[in-house]
Amino acid sequence: MHGYPVLTKATTALALLVGNRKLTAVAILASMVVSTGCVSSRLGLTDPAAVTSNLAAASASGRPGENCNAGIDPHISPPAELNKMSLPVYRIEPPDVLLLDGIRLAPKSPYLISSQDTLQIVVANTLPEQPIANTYQVDSGGYVDLGPSYGTVRLEGLTLDEATDAVARHLRNLLSVPEVSLTLIQPAGLQLISGEHLVAPDGTINLGIYGSAYVSGMTVDEARRTIESKLSEHFEEPSVSVEVFAYQSKVFYVITEGTTDAVASIPITGNETVLDAIATVGGLGQVSQKRIWISRPAPHGTGCDQILPVDWQAITRGANTNTNYQLMPGDRVFVAADHFALLDGFISRVTAPFERSLGFTLLGAQTFQQVQRFPGGGIF
Repeated sequence: MHGYPVLTKATTALALLVGNRKLTAVAILASMVVSTGCVSSRLGLTDPAAVTSNLAAASASGRPGENCNAGIDPHISPPAELNKMSLPVYRIEPPDVLLLDGIRLAPKSPYLISSQDTLQIVVANTLPEQPIANTYQVDSGGYVDLGPSYGTVRLEGLTLDEATDAVARHLRNLLSVPEVSLTLIQPAGLQLISGEHLVAPDGTINLGIYGSAYVSGMTVDEARRTIESKLSEHFEEPSVSVEVFAYQSKVFYVITEGTTDAVASIPITGNETVLDAIATVGGLGQVSQKRIWISRPAPHGTGCDQILPVDWQAITRGANTNTNYQLMPGDRVFVAADHFALLDGFISRVTAPFERSLGFTLLGAQTFQQVQRFPGGGIF
């Protein structure tokens, strides 16, 4: 077998030199049969019986006498379309997106009013038809506008009690006995807490003026407790809700073999099967075979990677669900190429420059003959 690649390479080179396209095709095909035959034999994809035996052999842990499938029932099939399993508890990782909502966020006393805070101010004994009973936002300068008749009053940096007295003093210039009630409706910082938060590459989410919280590797409940612990530095017994808004850290891959291999990375939600994966990438291409398998990585150091052959014809034409496996995070769905289609494309790429050159040569020769035949320019 060692001499075959050398022989086919030499034959290919000779064929290209002499311009024999058929000889080139034969040489390349022989080379592909030799090389792909080795790969197919190693994966055990040439025969279903060989697949089963090779999968058992590939389960070895790498140490003599050990088998990573020891103690596992060989009759248990991997999860498929009609016998799916629930994935383990989701662990947050970059670049997941979390959705936070403040349920109870009461600032610690004494709270100092800042710009963009929302206050509720209610005043009794106001001017007729000009009440003060609404929500007001502190502007960037620290002032609250009470209306055209009452003007503005600066409240930034004051406690709620001090702000109440400040509004009362301001209104005594216009009203005889104003009775003021002032309440904090929403601190400005809550706008930075509620909403979508992207988990950064360092595993943290940004909580605005309240800092950041590390959530990578945590479950949703663990992340919620961590965020509440961080917010407790500024709020009294804070309570927030946390949800995963976009699952982006756990993916599977669809690898389509061709003249250039195409790789699609697709976020996994826990319900996808092989059929879903192929549908996501737009189906099988013109150069794709019906030969598909899943390469499933094992935990680091176990040496138990799995190769799961897929019977595409049975899934699509016979509605057989046995090999329409449920996909797991990290799975590689490999779609092998039709080597004859690849060969045709390769031959076309190799011969195209020569065909173009020959075409230009023939065109030039015909033009020269026409000029010689009609020297007076009467070609037409």
